[in-house]
Amino acid sequence: MDVSFLGGPRPQRGVGVVAPFDFALDRELWRWVPDEVSLHLTRTPYVPVEVSLDLARLVSEHETLDDAVRTLTAISPEVVAYACTSGSFVGGIPGERAMCAAMTRAGAVPSVTTSGALLEALAALGARRVALVTPYTVSVTRALEEYVAEAGAKVTGCAYMGLTRHIWKVPYRDVVAMAHKAVRRSADVLFISCTNLPTYDVIPQLEAELRIPVISANQVTMWAALARLGTRAVGPYQALIDPAARSGPVLPELPDGEQQQEGRP
Repeated sequence: MDVSFLGGPRPQRGVGVVAPFDFALDRELWRWVPDEVSLHLTRTPYVPVEVSLDLARLVSEHETLDDAVRTLTAISPEVVAYACTSGSFVGGIPGERAMCAAMTRAGAVPSVTTSGALLEALAALGARRVALVTPYTVSVTRALEEYVAEAGAKVTGCAYMGLTRHIWKVPYRDVVAMAHKAVRRSADVLFISCTNLPTYDVIPQLEAELRIPVISANQVTMWAALARLGTRAVGPYQALIDPAARSGPVLPELPDGEQQQEGRP
């Protein structure tokens, strides 16, 4: 029976995503994805460890990554992304590259990680001076600072929250406050770390206030993965994704009445 007149699902291109077991922001990832792309998520096995350097090492072991990537092969994604910042910077730049190589071997497709995507984003923006916001403890934050410095960028300011659990529950107002705390000195870009920290709506707001590009863990992950498909991420008024946003930031309204005032120091 010919049902072509009914139309049908549009052909989809797939991005496989490996996320830590406690990742809670699937919906946020989808916001960067155009209609012709589907995300296929899998998670690493649960381990009873709070957010820490130990957890970062556990969720990034090559055996764990191999198993996760193989669960995605049946649906044949065109690229695989490891959506975890700390898990991909904990071994430094050599560790991040080894992770990509391991995932590519397991899935026979190109692979990206959040921390690798961060360095690609800094290069795309020509950023050498970086301010950092993290929800992490001091030890995990210091490891991120070392990773950024290893890539040749200067960390000009940093603010961290000291959290070890429930990071996805942090409200936008706290992210905004930490961003202003981190950008005390001149910076080319602000990076908001952790794929479990909500950022999509707050990025344009902060760019308008701080007058610099603001990039986040989930944003750079999706941007880099979609670039491997030759496809652009969806992010209006986000400088990394929307070139028009680099010439003059727009002050949008945040959800739930969390509107910020432009021109704060």
